[in-house]
Amino acid sequence: MYHKHFKGTHYNCGLSYGSVLFNHGISILKNIPFKITDKHESFAQSCVPIYKEYFPQIIEEIEGIAHGQRCSEKSIQNLLFSMYAIIPQCFCSCFAVSNGKSIILGRNSDFLPSLKKFNTNVIYKFSGGSFSFMGNTTAFVEMEDGINEHGLALGLTSVYPKYIKSGFNAGLLLRFLLEKCKTVNDAADCVKNIPIGSCQTITAADKSGSIALIECSPFKTEIIYPNNYPYVCATNMFSSESMLKFNSKGVDNWYSNERYSTLVAALNKNCRSLNLNGAVDILSGKKGFLCQYSRGSGKDTVWSVIYDLRKLEIYRAEKNPSISQFKKDTRFKFSI
Repeated sequence: MYHKHFKGTHYNCGLSYGSVLFNHGISILKNIPFKITDKHESFAQSCVPIYKEYFPQIIEEIEGIAHGQRCSEKSIQNLLFSMYAIIPQCFCSCFAVSNGKSIILGRNSDFLPSLKKFNTNVIYKFSGGSFSFMGNTTAFVEMEDGINEHGLALGLTSVYPKYIKSGFNAGLLLRFLLEKCKTVNDAADCVKNIPIGSCQTITAADKSGSIALIECSPFKTEIIYPNNYPYVCATNMFSSESMLKFNSKGVDNWYSNERYSTLVAALNKNCRSLNLNGAVDILSGKKGFLCQYSRGSGKDTVWSVIYDLRKLEIYRAEKNPSISQFKKDTRFKFSI
């Protein structure tokens, strides 16, 4: 996993990123593991006005990346804005627990090990207008999980889109929430009021102990709070009754049902006493199938992360957590 630290305006962050890659002989556009088609371009460009209205900073950052890479802004937009919608990535497992003693968000990122060179941990510290955050990603400026300076942690699982519409995709939606929201309630309210382009769940937890699962598609959003048990969890499908109709059938979602059953069984049994060690056990597969992909399958858990919101601590295993230890990361500075 690569580690990057960006400071300043969004444009300067993007320029730094694009330039560093260029100076090391790395072209983003030449390392895309798929072809950008007219369909990708048409969809991406239909989203540009929405990002300009709701998240102009990301437009500025992409401009910086393009200048650093000596390529067109449009080509980077076509890559990033079409992800998760036309190029769905339907993997990962996530949960949050708030039991009075612990406030924890845990997430496994499942992806193609052949693309491990894209796995990146980032720290952004902006000069103004956005909250600082630490995040993890396989998709450049898009984030798959993270925590911001106010102690709001978010984790993404994508859902294969039955329908798409011009709007925010999963990775940029999660990043937008990290930059603009302080609490779970802020994030839930925000998602209800911006156009959504892809299908995904966002597991959210904050330092106050509030947790929620946000299930959202281009046409409906559902916010699920804990009921009888102090946890929420998600894999790569919608689980609330009102969102089931947006699930797609017959797609390879990497054992999503089995992973979801593991989370539910483990959390039903342990959520009221769950602590950091218990979260490690779940994510590393000690409570059932979650990361134990067979060798040679081309599938793997490529990192795992735990955000301890009560202590404001971050732990990360940078390979499959069944074979890699979680290590505490103390580099990110909170403002609280």
